[in-house]
Amino acid sequence: MNDATLTRIAEALERIAPAPLAAPDFAAAQGFVWHTSPDRLEPVTKVSRVDVSLLVGVNRSRDTLMANTEQFARGMPANNALLWGARGMGKSSLVKSVHGKLGETYPDLKLIEIQREDLPSITRCLNLLRGRPERFVLFCDDLSFSNDDAHYKSLKAVLDGGIEGRPDNVVLYATSNRRHLMPRDMIENERSTAINPAEAVEEKVSLSDRFGLWLGFHPCSQDDYLDMIRGYCASYGVEIDEETLWAEAIEWQATRGSRSGRVAWQYFTDLAGRKGVTL
Repeated sequence: MNDATLTRIAEALERIAPAPLAAPDFAAAQGFVWHTSPDRLEPVTKVSRVDVSLLVGVNRSRDTLMANTEQFARGMPANNALLWGARGMGKSSLVKSVHGKLGETYPDLKLIEIQREDLPSITRCLNLLRGRPERFVLFCDDLSFSNDDAHYKSLKAVLDGGIEGRPDNVVLYATSNRRHLMPRDMIENERSTAINPAEAVEEKVSLSDRFGLWLGFHPCSQDDYLDMIRGYCASYGVEIDEETLWAEAIEWQATRGSRSGRVAWQYFTDLAGRKGVTL
């Protein structure tokens, strides 16, 4: 084999092999989204969030997550957090709002969103962040797993286990409607069909145990629902008399068949549009 052939083979291998992933300019943005194929961190110039003061009815969860995140931003040890519970009650909004609030004081605190389907690549993402001077909140929204989904195994090793473990400058926040991240019928099926039911169930539910903080979100009361809307009106300068607001907001929740922070925002969006107020 002559030198020319060897050169062509080497050039072909270089084209096939992906170039080493370079870290982005983390000073360019406060938020990033992790993508694969190819691996990259895309900056988000404007993170979609509301002011933390507008989140009503989640005071304890807000204060706990704020304290944990500030510890982390200051370089102190902090826990991974699982925000679970009723849909539309501000779980993901709280993560983004807490980051936005603390980002004003700690500009090196960055938020990185990773999609559930990209969890098998999480080790590659962490390798990019390991050893950086910035602090990273890795955020996975709406985290849950089905019966034939093995993605949770990738996450378990990162949260608590493996030789490398989680970098000191990374903490993971996840939201889910399920406390144990898996449907109850799936857990019950494991219990009824496995050779050793206890071991099978432990394998499935142990993932949630690896989050040091469990923050529960529950359906809001009517008073909290109305307070949310009043807060939005005051913040965005939307004027409406109390009697009209009460009647319209109650009718709006009745047509949706539920009452939550998301429903409150949807009503307020409609109200702001009718009043000619941009959000």
